[in-house]
Amino acid sequence: MANIDSHVASVLDNEANTHSDDEDALIASLEDTPALDGFREQRIQQLHAEFLRAKSQKSQGFGNYTEIKEEKALMDITTEVKYAVVHFAKEDFARCGVMDSHLESLAPKHFDTRFLKMNVDNAPFLVVKLKVQVLPCVLAFVDGVSVDRIVGFEGLSYTQDTFTTKDLEGRLLNSGVIQRAKATTNAGIKFGVKAPKKEDSDDDEWD
Repeated sequence: MANIDSHVASVLDNEANTHSDDEDALIASLEDTPALDGFREQRIQQLHAEFLRAKSQKSQGFGNYTEIKEEKALMDITTEVKYAVVHFAKEDFARCGVMDSHLESLAPKHFDTRFLKMNVDNAPFLVVKLKVQVLPCVLAFVDGVSVDRIVGFEGLSYTQDTFTTKDLEGRLLNSGVIQRAKATTNAGIKFGVKAPKKEDSDDDEWD
C-alpha cells in the first residue's frame, strides 16, 4: 500500500468511523484542512483513488468481521488474500466475546486485511494442525503464512484482565498484518472479564 498523505489518511479514518459513503463529503472534509494550493489537487486525487480502492475491497468482503463456517473456505481465504486475521473461538466463552468486540471495531478501519472468525467446533482439522489449545486464539496470516499468535489476552496489555482496541491494533501492526495505526472510536475503552484465580484458569482450555 502506497504512503498516504496524513490529511488524506485522517479523512479516510474518519470515514471508517462514521461509515460515510459520500465521496463529495469526504472531499469537502479534506478541503477544510489547511494546505498549500500545490498539494490540494494531489490530495484530492489520492483521496479519490483510496475511496475507490476501499469500495472495491469492501465488495470482496474486506471491512467486515466475518464468521466462516467451513474449514476449506477459511483456508482458501487465508491463502488468497495477502493479510488475514483469524479468531478461533467458542460462542459460550466470555473472553472470545471480548475479542469479538475489538475485532469488530478494527475490521472497518483496516480494509486491506480480512478479519475472520471460526468456531472451533467447526474446525477440527485446523485446530489440530494449528495447535489451537487455549481460547481466544487469534492468528495473523501474511501471504498464507502465520506470522503471529495471540493466546487469550497474553501480551496485549500490562494487566491480564483487560486491554484496549488500540492495544490489539498495535500488536497486529507489529506483526505486519495491518499496515498503519488508525483512529478508533473506542481506542481507550477496555473490554474485559474478571480474571479467574490461577487454579481455575483452565476455563480457557477447551480441548
